[in-house]
Amino acid sequence: MATTTVTNSQFEAFVDATGYVTEAEEFGWPFVFWSDIDASVGPTLAVPNAEWWRRVEGANWRNVDGAKTRGTKCMPDHPVVQVSLRDAQTYASWVGGRLPTEAEWEHAARGGLGDVKFPWGDDEPDDESHLLCNIWQGRFPQFNAGKDGYLRTAPAQSFEPNGYGLFNMVGNVWEWTSEPFHIRSLKKSVKVRLAQTKGFQLSKGGSYLCHKSYCFRYRIAARSGTSPDSATPHHGFRVVWDN
Repeated sequence: MATTTVTNSQFEAFVDATGYVTEAEEFGWPFVFWSDIDASVGPTLAVPNAEWWRRVEGANWRNVDGAKTRGTKCMPDHPVVQVSLRDAQTYASWVGGRLPTEAEWEHAARGGLGDVKFPWGDDEPDDESHLLCNIWQGRFPQFNAGKDGYLRTAPAQSFEPNGYGLFNMVGNVWEWTSEPFHIRSLKKSVKVRLAQTKGFQLSKGGSYLCHKSYCFRYRIAARSGTSPDSATPHHGFRVVWDN
């Protein structure tokens, strides 16, 4: 498994070599978090029931927020984001690898520590002093204090690695896996939710937008389903290779 998620500079080398065009570039827009949108962008459409996500024309992996203020040239060592499942799979194939399964991802995230909650053990991060990964500190979605040093993504190789030398297995960006999203449950409410996420892909790890009050998914066992053609500024991927 790669020690970090794929970075902007690595993805740029892939695009330069192949001429690949991401799905967000084809669609003409992805989603951007409300507080990251520059005033020059103008009015944007909100996602129903999650108004902090806005549709921004012209945003993509090179131009994360659509205002050409967060270009990848100034963040070569940060995770590439605004990439869909197809984008991640195509890059992984290009480097001779693939996306991890959920079991592979969880085994790697534990770093040899056994059944722990986080890559470093069971100590839980907080909003003040126990800042072990890049997550939200404050009141979501109104205010992020950035106590961990980052309001958005951190460099892919930041914070302490786990026991296997892997960086940012939780927090920073969600990571695509190779598996579809499923929940095994007989509860009617769960079945209704699953019907709404039909065709979604499994993502692991949480992101810099996660906070316990809203999205306590920066735990190893936590999981999320994402539309495979989605592209957001808090979603990237990591590659594995078969021996």
